[in-house]
Amino acid sequence: MNELARLYRRIGYEFNDEALIEEALSHRSHGSPNYERLEYLGDSLLNFVIADELHAQYPNLDEGALSRLRASLVRGSTLAGIAREQELGEFLRMGTGELRSGGFNRDSTLADLVESIIGAVFRDADFDTARALVLRLFEHRLQNTTPVDELKDPKTRLQELLQGRGLDRPTYTVVKTEGKSHELAFTVSCQIPSYNVKLSAVATSRRKAEQAAAAEVLDRAEELLPLSTKQPAT
Repeated sequence: MNELARLYRRIGYEFNDEALIEEALSHRSHGSPNYERLEYLGDSLLNFVIADELHAQYPNLDEGALSRLRASLVRGSTLAGIAREQELGEFLRMGTGELRSGGFNRDSTLADLVESIIGAVFRDADFDTARALVLRLFEHRLQNTTPVDELKDPKTRLQELLQGRGLDRPTYTVVKTEGKSHELAFTVSCQIPSYNVKLSAVATSRRKAEQAAAAEVLDRAEELLPLSTKQPAT
């Protein structure tokens, strides 16, 4: 069985125009044409198909919840996971330098590859065929979506937890900033006076450090924010 025949079996589709799939498999380091234009097309199709499927699957979710679910499904790490499951990286055409540096296994490259194949199927066939491919690739993930509350960022989840108990939102303070301008490290504390809680975290930006500090509190919520064993201050 030749290389393309093996790929067709993996994705469940056989191309009529092999030039399209050759383009879809070609990284820019391989020369021109490469997969970037098809990736652009596939990205748009993927976002629409997943949005449409979630809209039908969850009729009671609002726009924000649907957007978070979609983002969790179409993000690069998810697409890279799909590419690895289907072993698509072995079909990539790359320049020697990119191959030696392990580019065939890079998350961003694998995510681009999935999108370019979706775009190529659309060009070779039609929207319904491309949609069917997306739904096959995402079948398991669509059936096992992450609970919506878990998709909210840590700061939002912590704020909602405290508001649900009638308490003020947490406060975040930059404790210190270290490093050179291009590689700063921010230490941020998350304080909850009602529970006498103060935890810190370090990250490469203030925003990321705030989220990490909130996540630290949430990870220890049962211990630090008990409902009954410790009453909030009045």
